[in-house]
Amino acid sequence: MAIGEFGGAPVAAGVNGPMYAAPAYWLYEMSQAALNPSRAFADAARLFYRNPANPLSYTAFGKTMAAGLELFERSTRRYGKPEWNIASTVVGGEHVPVRISPVWERPFCRLLHFERVFERPPRRPQPRLLIVAPMSGHYPTLLRGTVEGFLPNHDVYLTEWVDARMVPLSEGGFDLDDYIDYLISMLHLLGGDVHMLAVCQPSVPVLAAVARMEAENDHYVPNSMVLMGGPIDTRVNPTAVNVLAEQRGIDWFRRNVITKVPFPNPGFMRDVYPGFLQLHGFVSMNLDRHIEAHRKLFLHLVQADGDSAQKHREFYDEYLAVMDLAAEFYLQTVETVFVRHALPKGVMTHRGIRVDPGKIRRVALLTVEGENDDISGVGQTEAAHRLCVNIPPERKAHWLQPAVGHYGVFNGSRFRAEIVPRISDFVLSNNSSGARSSGRRGVSKLTSVALATGASPPPPALATAANE
Repeated sequence: MAIGEFGGAPVAAGVNGPMYAAPAYWLYEMSQAALNPSRAFADAARLFYRNPANPLSYTAFGKTMAAGLELFERSTRRYGKPEWNIASTVVGGEHVPVRISPVWERPFCRLLHFERVFERPPRRPQPRLLIVAPMSGHYPTLLRGTVEGFLPNHDVYLTEWVDARMVPLSEGGFDLDDYIDYLISMLHLLGGDVHMLAVCQPSVPVLAAVARMEAENDHYVPNSMVLMGGPIDTRVNPTAVNVLAEQRGIDWFRRNVITKVPFPNPGFMRDVYPGFLQLHGFVSMNLDRHIEAHRKLFLHLVQADGDSAQKHREFYDEYLAVMDLAAEFYLQTVETVFVRHALPKGVMTHRGIRVDPGKIRRVALLTVEGENDDISGVGQTEAAHRLCVNIPPERKAHWLQPAVGHYGVFNGSRFRAEIVPRISDFVLSNNSSGARSSGRRGVSKLTSVALATGASPPPPALATAANE
């Protein structure tokens, strides 16, 4: 989550002109252009040393040269937006094609529908699930595994945020208020009877959007919201990045990480937090781990271990693909969430109107955290239960997933085996208007009530119930 990873950004000059306000971005673009010939030469030489017709390709020298050239090319490449590569899923034991299409679009976001093309409609209910991807540096394709995990049992929609450097300045700005407006607009488009799942950073705007809709008695509020590894209250078990944000303050970020998009990008002269600075923060947090991963890639290539090398390529093709963030959104989010702690203090506003989570009554709440999360500390997401005081206790639940970090909350084997079934169970239990009004079906399958009374829950149930 780039919003919380601040370290190591170079200082930009404080002048507003295009050549002075953003020297780092201009230099980055020039260095990328200057390296293009070298990358092309390295790629051609790599193919030469890997060609089966070349006797050197069978020698240690040839394999070492090919591995080194690939490492150089990959280390200097600018990674573009990855493809979704989701062609099908399995529903009820049958392979079903998946068609991905946008159903809603604004300058900074598209709403994608992962439509499953059934020959025969499944008998089991398939609740609609709106996954709100983080607008925090990486492309939404980082949630490919998340989408794949829910497709077998849900009709999935997902927010696909747009790289800010690709949005012309004429389209206007984009801030946290706009983000909340986008979410409300999507819920109106879907017409109710939908569930929301916020992954990491969107937990705050999702909670704010639902609170604003409840305050207006909006009929299109979701049936439930699931908040995963989100910074609802960063005062709880603050991580290193939380402390850093609060210590430095918003003016430091405005001076040091905001630059202007250079020519010839479509967003020329737009103020952004550029992706390459975010990537610098990502990598510097675990520099030794990334160096070791690339050392292993070199050895795998020399040893012709194609499977291990391909796994590395797939992970880093996604991890190294980053997008620019609109400066207004980034700065407002840092100030609201990490510096002022506005939501838990009750002073967050949307379009000048206070956001009051206490207004939420009809929407079930599930929070999910990772035991080893070093971005959103344990308890930061669970804090949502203390804010949503008017949701019936039987419609609130919390799950702390053992032995996973931040990424493992929404991806990986434990996510698929342990987190997805719990979320699907919770969603299905709250997939009716009757659950909103009476709470009778609220979390019956999750045995939240049994937990509150001390009874032993069955294995698939949630471990704890938030009963504040």
